[in-house]
Amino acid sequence: MIKIWRAFLASTGFFIFGAGSIICNFCLFPFIKNNKELCSDIIRGLWKFFINFLISVRLIKLDIKKLDKIENKVIVATHPSFIDILILMSLIPKSTCFVKKELAHNPILKNIIGSIFITNDIDTEELKRETKFMLDKGFNIIVFPTGIRHRKNEHLKIKKGASLVALNAGKNIVPIKIFSDEDFLFINQPFYAVGTKTVTFEIEQCPEIDIKQYQNESEIVTKKEITKQIEKILYDL
Repeated sequence: MIKIWRAFLASTGFFIFGAGSIICNFCLFPFIKNNKELCSDIIRGLWKFFINFLISVRLIKLDIKKLDKIENKVIVATHPSFIDILILMSLIPKSTCFVKKELAHNPILKNIIGSIFITNDIDTEELKRETKFMLDKGFNIIVFPTGIRHRKNEHLKIKKGASLVALNAGKNIVPIKIFSDEDFLFINQPFYAVGTKTVTFEIEQCPEIDIKQYQNESEIVTKKEITKQIEKILYDL
């Protein structure tokens, strides 16, 4: 019975989230999508409402060990759940991230996606331009450097995309460890399969990586060294 009730609450939350997204996409964002700061504030508010709903009905809770004000940085984070990007963007103002290219062509989301998000199907040069543009406007860019959801005891390969973005824009990197004590919306887990107990998401901001300390004559070597440092911090190596 508890599992059924929690599944109902999760479904209700996602229905509210989906309805709000559709209304914003069709009734609001076509007129404001060029105002990136306003779009960011609205998206953050919508996602904050959704996360607070999940907290209020005790599907999840947040245990924030440390999270200072973050501005105009490349944020790299672990990736335990479908909702970790919603959590981070609800907590950190003026942030964006990469999204799947299919979402940009989804008619019920394309106006929202086209406002502040960056699709993952662009080539390297366009990626450099778009990420630098957003960082130059004062945004944070959140990157999940493994590219796939994983548990705390799984040390997946860290990709070099975050170091490329940071070096190109000349911005420092802020690692954030976010993990859950139980699987919650993990890989191939339906949105209504939320278990029988409140899932705790632990969030901890780690020391900033100053990219100037890794400047090298070879960009390839520099990216490799920064990526190794990201891996070391996120995995406590």
